[in-house]
Amino acid sequence: MSRSTPTHSSIAIIGAGVIGLSIAWRLAQRGAKVAVFERDAAGRGASHAAAGMLAACAEVEPGEERLFTLNRASQSLWPDFAAELEQASGQSVDLRRDGTLVVALTADDRARLLHHLEFQHRLGLTPEWLNATQAKRREPHLNPNLTGAVFSPQDHQVDNRKVVVALRIAAERAGVELHEHAPVERIALEGGGARGVIVAGTTHRADVVVLAAGAWSRGIEGLSARPPVRPVKGQMLGLRMDARAPLLRHVVWAPGVYLVPRHDGRLLVGATVEEKGFDPHLTAGAQLALLQAAWRALPGIEELPIVESWVGFRPGSRDDAPILGRGPVPGVIFATGHHRNGILLTPVTAEAIATLILQDRVDPLIAPFAVDRFAPAAAAE
Repeated sequence: MSRSTPTHSSIAIIGAGVIGLSIAWRLAQRGAKVAVFERDAAGRGASHAAAGMLAACAEVEPGEERLFTLNRASQSLWPDFAAELEQASGQSVDLRRDGTLVVALTADDRARLLHHLEFQHRLGLTPEWLNATQAKRREPHLNPNLTGAVFSPQDHQVDNRKVVVALRIAAERAGVELHEHAPVERIALEGGGARGVIVAGTTHRADVVVLAAGAWSRGIEGLSARPPVRPVKGQMLGLRMDARAPLLRHVVWAPGVYLVPRHDGRLLVGATVEEKGFDPHLTAGAQLALLQAAWRALPGIEELPIVESWVGFRPGSRDDAPILGRGPVPGVIFATGHHRNGILLTPVTAEAIATLILQDRVDPLIAPFAVDRFAPAAAAE
């Protein structure tokens, strides 16, 4: 990583998830003085709760072409980013490049999947249609009555919890100062611009403040126009497979559920999408729905022990795309609102925000995702 001369001598970052930590790491690598402030323990929010899928191709939907361009750009950065991060931290992040299967269990599922496949081909993607026999050849334990599948060879996964650990180590080795259990009360303003952050009544001065607090970003005071970010609740659970003979080797999307196998034998089952604010409770109905959908796709899970269940809060914006770039006052930078794509968008976000701060240049990839796309409604709130 080449170093550049920082335009700003000190940067305060609010939030120590994958977005905040990766930005901090990139900035510190280039000689900036960086302090990160986290309300909880580092990486214990959405970064901990995620599944780590890098599924830009399987998840693309009509109307999301600009977001798809950003997602694909970041997806292409992941192999080199993972290798660099592993070298800098000495920790594996378990990037798996097995591809993703999207399966159809009924005739209606098959029709929807074929329609989506046509859309993907129009975007220049190369997913492959598999008949039932071909799909079962790749994953023998899938429902024997499935009606087909799409194999997406460019969609991979990474262990998000290992990424958090690695980013923390790499950032601190690069000189980042990490403050945990240090909730930022407000952004300190002076002379019409940001001058730092206030924590427990103490002002920590900085030339630039990066708001990367995920679902909690809107709660940071000090700005007349805060980013329109809300928590989108997601429930998940983890099962235990035999790591020597796992039921599943690919990431699998099925109606109502996704299944993500890990090297250590865990099988992640997710995830609900609930507009319930910061409700932290697991619910019987949501857990039942996930398990039923998973069982329909992979009947053998009924013998697997449940080892973990959890709730996470995705940071959703009004259009469920990230908010990246300059904030409403000089010296404030937004890097939030990543919704379900936080892990996927980590490399491109870190690079683009570091470039914006150190070179005062907006990467064309993030230009469509500035907060002013919500004006005038955002300013009126």
